[in-house]
Amino acid sequence: MKRALITGVSGQDGSYLAELLLEKGYEVHGLVHGSLDRRFERLEPIMGDLRLHTGDLLDEHSLVSVLRSSTPDEVYNLAAMSSVAESWRLAVATAEYTAVGVTRLLEGIRQVCPEARFYQASSSEMFGRARETPQSERTPFYPRSPYGVAKAYGHFITVNYRESFGLHACSGILFNHESPRRGRAFVTRQISEGVASIKLGRSDELVLGNLDVRRDWGYAKEYVEAMWLMLQRDEPEDFVIGTGVSHSVRDMVETAFASVDLKADDHVRIDPDKVRPADIEEVVADPAKAKRELGWEAQTTFGQVVEMMVRADLEALEAS
Repeated sequence: MKRALITGVSGQDGSYLAELLLEKGYEVHGLVHGSLDRRFERLEPIMGDLRLHTGDLLDEHSLVSVLRSSTPDEVYNLAAMSSVAESWRLAVATAEYTAVGVTRLLEGIRQVCPEARFYQASSSEMFGRARETPQSERTPFYPRSPYGVAKAYGHFITVNYRESFGLHACSGILFNHESPRRGRAFVTRQISEGVASIKLGRSDELVLGNLDVRRDWGYAKEYVEAMWLMLQRDEPEDFVIGTGVSHSVRDMVETAFASVDLKADDHVRIDPDKVRPADIEEVVADPAKAKRELGWEAQTTFGQVVEMMVRADLEALEAS
């Protein structure tokens, strides 16, 4: 039985990955920050099958302790300060967790279990003001947020440990991926929950910032399959994971309202204070390498993901 350790196991991606690995017969360990006594909503259906450990990406000693007790064959680093919008307000914390935290974890692996295979969650935010469209594994990085800068550090330190110490370490450069498990700090969830609330008559407007930025949005549950596939390869390499199609925030808003037979223009208000200090106009993946070498490609469409999220929020609000 293979053993896997997932940092950030209680998040959107971590919970889907834990489910996938359990289905594949893994013994799954998860790293969580803080008390084990608190409620982990996304993990509730599988809590009895998981082995959770407390640890902190700011504390290398705690990471070493967890690695020693879990003895993993595979380590998936999904933990981070994950909100791009919040990263300007929490720039130093973002650097500590999302950048330097990767180094602490890699150092722990090098000391405790150097044969383990390591996956780093890189991000399309690293491309920022992209030098070319679409973006592939060869596209230079130009991050436009503290989050993007921190992710670029995490990406390159992973490359460095692979090349310097021979670790089986790789990065998945994942473009935006959503689901009903997306956190409320993200604009996609604010849209789906806001639309559901308006449909149920609990509010009348949805307040947003820049509607013209474009992103490549996919379904998170499919993207964790790509993470697993990367670690099954004999040679570690980095992969861009995305759909290859971009949509604007406006497209998402209109799709969400249309899914409940409402018109966006009747309910959306733009607040200039919600516009980021620096933003990315468009990112869109070139996932050709993933399709060719991993046999992976996105299956769920943008419209299906948006409607799935709105329906889930409708059900949750009706039950509350």
